[in-house]
Amino acid sequence: MPLQDRISTILNSAETHAARSVNSGHVLANWLIGREIIIEEQEGKERATYGEKVIPKLAKRLKELKIKGYSAANLWLCRQFHLSYSNFIQGSINQTLLSQFQPFFTASEILDAPRRESLNKATPILDAPRGESRKQLITNDLQTSHTPCDPFKPGHFTPNLSWTHYRTLMKVSFSEARSFYEIESIRNAWSARELERQINSLLYQRLAKSTDKEGLLKLANEGHQPQSPAHIFKDPLIIEFLGLPESEKLMESDLESALLADLQSFLLELGNGFAFIARQQRLTLEGDHFYVDLVFYHTILKCYILIDLKVGKLAHEDIGQLQLYVNYYDRERCASDDNPTLGLILATDKNDTMVKYTLSEDQQSIFASRYQLHLPSEELLAAEIQQELRNLQSE
Repeated sequence: MPLQDRISTILNSAETHAARSVNSGHVLANWLIGREIIIEEQEGKERATYGEKVIPKLAKRLKELKIKGYSAANLWLCRQFHLSYSNFIQGSINQTLLSQFQPFFTASEILDAPRRESLNKATPILDAPRGESRKQLITNDLQTSHTPCDPFKPGHFTPNLSWTHYRTLMKVSFSEARSFYEIESIRNAWSARELERQINSLLYQRLAKSTDKEGLLKLANEGHQPQSPAHIFKDPLIIEFLGLPESEKLMESDLESALLADLQSFLLELGNGFAFIARQQRLTLEGDHFYVDLVFYHTILKCYILIDLKVGKLAHEDIGQLQLYVNYYDRERCASDDNPTLGLILATDKNDTMVKYTLSEDQQSIFASRYQLHLPSEELLAAEIQQELRNLQSE
């Protein structure tokens, strides 16, 4: 069967079952299209540059068949998708969903590890028969029983991510970070736009800076699961969603109001477990009034978190002021089952050495982070990625 006809059948199968599984059908169809393209390239590898011409010719033929949405650029994405997610289809996938594509995908290729490894190399080889004999093989294989609902693993199929999610994930160059973003997208129900924002804000790199080698592996395999105060605060925080200009006239009250006006985005940037409690919380000590800018409660660590906002560089007296607030909460506000209060100072700049010597070595309640009003530049993004690659290689 010609390549364009195989592709056309895959797409027709996906459309037929669109009412039941629009998202999953689209994702699986694109993965299978990528596989068919790679198979066609391999079979033509002895014919000079035939492989390089497969996609342009295929795009032209699909257009002649009036199949929309599969230009050469989109077909290259399908090919990249299959190469980036070579182990995408696993035994846990729903059999009914898989049967949409029976003429082209066998359960034996899912369940038989040696054949799957052969198929999923950078240049996969498909040794299953085509035509009627292959269809019979599929029919027999689909009768094999397997677990329908294994736990999700990064790089494997999930109905919770759309094609737009995967197109965004493929922009992440190294697999550890891509796995991290997959897990966090599902856990936090990120839209594709939010996923792209988190990638552009270097979320993985920011969290990786504050963890050890073991923690770095957990980020890639389990996502962000804060276990201690040092693991919940990012440095820097990226709050470009506020749309505030970098200006000396910016007031702390303006920053606070902007953060609360877009509280949902701010909570996403803070991370898992933050629940908003109050703004400008008043503390009265013998007639003197003090005000905590923002008060949160962390549902994972079971403690209050007090945030103090600064529009300039962090000063040592700022730390002392926040320590006052933290001590007050510990003694007057915390319930018996609450853990000790944490304090976070957000400033545009800080002197790490000053912070180190202002706080005692055993102090675990006050933290300081920078915030940025704009996403990192492309140059900074490239530098951070290269640094993370070096770190991973050294480990």
